[in-house]
Amino acid sequence: MERQIAWKSYDEKKLEAVNALAKDYIDFISAAKTERECVDEIVNRAEAAGYRELSALIREGAKLSAGDKVYSVMMNKSIILFRLGTKPMTAGMNILGAHIDSPRMDIKQNPVFEDGGLAFLDTHYYGGVKKYQWVTIPLALHGVVVKKDGTTVEINIGENEDDPVFFISDLLIHLSAEQMEKKASKVIEGEALDLIVGSIPLNGEEKEAVKAGVLKLLNDAYGIEEADFLSAELEVVPAGRAREAGFDRSMVLGYGQDDRVCAYTSLAALLEVGQTERTSCCVLVDKEEIGSVGATGMQSRFFENAVAEVMELAGEGGWLNMRRCLAASDMLSSDVSAAFDPSYPSVFEKKNTAFFGKGMVFNKFTGARGKSSSNDANAEYIAHIRSLLDDTDVTWQTAELGKVDVGGGGTIAFILAQYGMNVIDCGVPVLSMHAPWEATSKADIYETKCGYVAFLEKACL
Repeated sequence: MERQIAWKSYDEKKLEAVNALAKDYIDFISAAKTERECVDEIVNRAEAAGYRELSALIREGAKLSAGDKVYSVMMNKSIILFRLGTKPMTAGMNILGAHIDSPRMDIKQNPVFEDGGLAFLDTHYYGGVKKYQWVTIPLALHGVVVKKDGTTVEINIGENEDDPVFFISDLLIHLSAEQMEKKASKVIEGEALDLIVGSIPLNGEEKEAVKAGVLKLLNDAYGIEEADFLSAELEVVPAGRAREAGFDRSMVLGYGQDDRVCAYTSLAALLEVGQTERTSCCVLVDKEEIGSVGATGMQSRFFENAVAEVMELAGEGGWLNMRRCLAASDMLSSDVSAAFDPSYPSVFEKKNTAFFGKGMVFNKFTGARGKSSSNDANAEYIAHIRSLLDDTDVTWQTAELGKVDVGGGGTIAFILAQYGMNVIDCGVPVLSMHAPWEATSKADIYETKCGYVAFLEKACL
């Protein structure tokens, strides 16, 4: 039952492929630190590969057939891509699904204030974070500000070498005796995550002159006023590019790898495969970190609406045909899993834990403790996946997310399973999940991409 280490099977040619994929992945996650940026990057890559936008095809009254490539975007935060197979869509699709949102801090709608000669932006953290991890590190500001006239101003400050960065202060150790007695969840309170953005007062201003100075800079550079924060979506993320890690450069250290590492490998697999029997589908969605809610989350009707539109253009329209398509489909819910951390062994059960370098990891079920809120894949589907991966020499492993009574987690799998399709969670093991900087193994990234390719190319159950 011991799983092999992928690195041991690589020859020089395979190592070149592993490193080439990792280099492209580093470029991807360095450029795509928000959902909007992620969708932009995906659209650029998809269109370069011949994908066309669904709404434009609908307006043209186009017809779709085998081999056609289509994508559909929802509110610039979620995207679905289809490559039509030679079989009717009612025979089902092979679906890869991941999420492209990551833990971060969002700027509040009325955020700008001054205190103690410093200007701040007030934040509200998003997703499951250890708040103390976000202080005293260089931070960048990404997002959009939409003015009342509909003009959209894109913001990206802190990524270029000559950009300023921002930060959240922490209490100096000399005065922190009381703070050090607090529980980790209380060491830094949510309302204390205030982003420091300036300290020079504006000449001629007597009241809140530092705040006035910051607002003047924003107006001069971007033409935005304080009231424009009301219709802004600005995210605070770690500043800087993802990097190779380790003396041997075997790992990737970067922000947002949960779950953009699975979004990237899913997209890379879709763009790599040729013509398939079943339609290939890649679903990359927002809001998973807060329950897959809202118009851009997986619980939205966006997914089935897009499927219905594609089937209509392919001559298979109708509510019942769409339901048959979804029920007959098979899915890999592409999400990360916790990698074994030797520094914290007590929370892992080593026989059922993912390890760095042992390939893509499958989680039969998700949820917590007694499998609460779980998707639990059936044995027949897992047997088919085992056979598929072994036949294509993909290195893989299985895991649970920690010991039974310690914790757990969820993905979008249970939402897709409601259609009656086969779904199992799988993806890349991650160290320091949900931290500002997360770590992955290049070998696991490569094996996961290869596993996704094999899945898309082979008709499933």
